Amino acid sequence: MNKTGKTARTETTAREDVTPVVTFIPGAAPVRRKRRTRSWLWIPVVLAVVGAGYYGWTRYATNPTTAAMVTQVVARGDIENSVTAIGTLDAIKSVDAGAQVSGQLKALHVDIGDKVEQNQLVAEIDPATIENRIEIDQAELANLQAQLVSKKAQLVLKQANIDRQRNLVAANSIAQSTLDQAVADLAAAEADVNAIEAQIRKQQATLAGDKVDLGYTKIFAPMAGTIVANPAKEGQTLNANQTTPTIVTVADLSTMTVKAQVSEADVGKLKVGMDAYFTLLGQPGKRFAGKLRQIQPMPDTENNVVLYYALFDVPNPDGELMMSMSAQVFFLQSSAKDVLIVPSAALHVTGGKAGGQGAGKRADNAGGRPGAAGGSAEVTVVTSSGALETRTVEVGIRNRVNAEIRSGLNEGDTVVVATGSDTPASAPRGSQRGMRMPPMF
Repeated sequence: MNKTGKTARTETTAREDVTPVVTFIPGAAPVRRKRRTRSWLWIPVVLAVVGAGYYGWTRYATNPTTAAMVTQVVARGDIENSVTAIGTLDAIKSVDAGAQVSGQLKALHVDIGDKVEQNQLVAEIDPATIENRIEIDQAELANLQAQLVSKKAQLVLKQANIDRQRNLVAANSIAQSTLDQAVADLAAAEADVNAIEAQIRKQQATLAGDKVDLGYTKIFAPMAGTIVANPAKEGQTLNANQTTPTIVTVADLSTMTVKAQVSEADVGKLKVGMDAYFTLLGQPGKRFAGKLRQIQPMPDTENNVVLYYALFDVPNPDGELMMSMSAQVFFLQSSAKDVLIVPSAALHVTGGKAGGQGAGKRADNAGGRPGAAGGSAEVTVVTSSGALETRTVEVGIRNRVNAEIRSGLNEGDTVVVATGSDTPASAPRGSQRGMRMPPMF
């Protein structure tokens, strides 16, 4: 055979041995080497994909039951069950200081925000008109008093005349009719004196009233407090004949009253004397505590919603609380501190009560923390090996976010809150940001 045929046999043998790297066909060797060189470039990519797949398989496939679960670690904390409401701050006491007489506001001695003492002068009304009235009253009184002197003198004369007439009648020197006329003149003189005395008393009363009005031209603070409003301005003419114009409003801001609107569905849960607190928009983490003082019996109706007003007072020594502030109000039905807590979404009711609102009521006091027996529920626990275990627990206080666990779990256990697409919107992930109650003090 020729050399070309031998080479062909050699190529056939090479293909049967699957050794494409051993070939001597002219022009083919460079092409084989180029393909082998490019194939080495894919080795790192393949290794990366295989490594990622292995990591995912070891990380998730070994425990598929927890891959789509939301879990929470059982920890100790504070919990409370409360009735919530929206409230507004107001001064515990406020008084309007108004004008009792008409006239021009001559001077205003205070501004909004000033602190005043009781009976401190805050404003003055022009007294000129009233002073003129007083002068007229005094002159009229003097005139009446002079008339009274004249009438009394005539009365004395009439009395003396009647005595003479009696003596003459007794001596038969004059007729009886003369004596009768003298008696009538005496009675008329006495009546004139009485009339003048009555006019004098009336004029004295008028003078006293005008003097009182003169005193009303000076407006004094009716109580100690802070000036919170002054609707009247200097130079303004005040008309007190129909209504009493308000000049300033004085409020006691040392103690503030919270006026909370409570729905008719929740008002039955409130009791006078129960603990209450509120938070402000600017200070959501700080509590201002007090005790429920009053539930007003007359409600307001807004858009067919019946709302009752519940009032409680809080001290305001630093003046940080201001009138008309909006408050998020909480009326405590029950509370507990340093207890085991899990998310409420982790509980599954098994029958009877599950420690719902009001169950396991507790109160923090010096003598302990008594509470009624709670209900039972089931929780799913992730064991240390990754397996799932169902446990029955005793539930104490429960609210919309968390629940107190009295028995059945230990601190550090991991419970399942939700699985897969059933994850509730309220289920916490890691921490419960945005759903925490203000810290308990």
